[in-house]
Amino acid sequence: MLVLATPGEITGVAEEIAAVVRVDHPQIEVRLKTVTDLADSLPSGRDAVVVPLLTWEDPVVMAEIGKAVAASGSGAVVTDALGPHPLLAEALHIRLAERGLARADRVRLLNVGSPTDAVILGTVGGQRAVQAVQATAVLLASRLTLPVLAASMDSEPGVALAAQQLRKAGAERLAIAPCMIGHEAPEGTVEQAAAAIDAGHAEPLGSHSAIAELVARAYGSQLAT
Repeated sequence: MLVLATPGEITGVAEEIAAVVRVDHPQIEVRLKTVTDLADSLPSGRDAVVVPLLTWEDPVVMAEIGKAVAASGSGAVVTDALGPHPLLAEALHIRLAERGLARADRVRLLNVGSPTDAVILGTVGGQRAVQAVQATAVLLASRLTLPVLAASMDSEPGVALAAQQLRKAGAERLAIAPCMIGHEAPEGTVEQAAAAIDAGHAEPLGSHSAIAELVARAYGSQLAT
């Protein structure tokens, strides 16, 4: 059984992701629980794999999940967060392309200009989150063949400093790619960060199929051990 643990509400984007996993992998029994309700909802006497609905290893949330599993007395195991992973970078790329902020393909044609000069990989969770997504920034930069800097959208130094550094290097047209599923920050966080630096922005990852696939892969990796 796969237990999807969300630090936010079980409605909205988390519910959508769980639904996609069920449709794409009907052989997997999927339950969706909040982190706070996890201890009381893990079945005793049954093996369960808990997959955190996180794009990076948030130590606070991961510790809460670990405590919940221990308190439940079940034999559940907890997977790593969903990122970094090439599929996460792919989903970020697609979200940018949906807004016209990146080419939709990866063909490196020198005579085809990019609509963006550089990308800021926006995070929430302070500087700890910024450090945790550095590998994802490298993966995204490789896909886009553009400079990508990770920066915080909820702490200083934040996106303003990243934008200053990129523009100093000659990048005028900037875009924010939020490295978050959607439940991690208050509504409007991405829009405010983009407006503050006069940049475009992609939508959060949400229920993109790559997120559901990462959830299924995290589950499968535990079954293989």
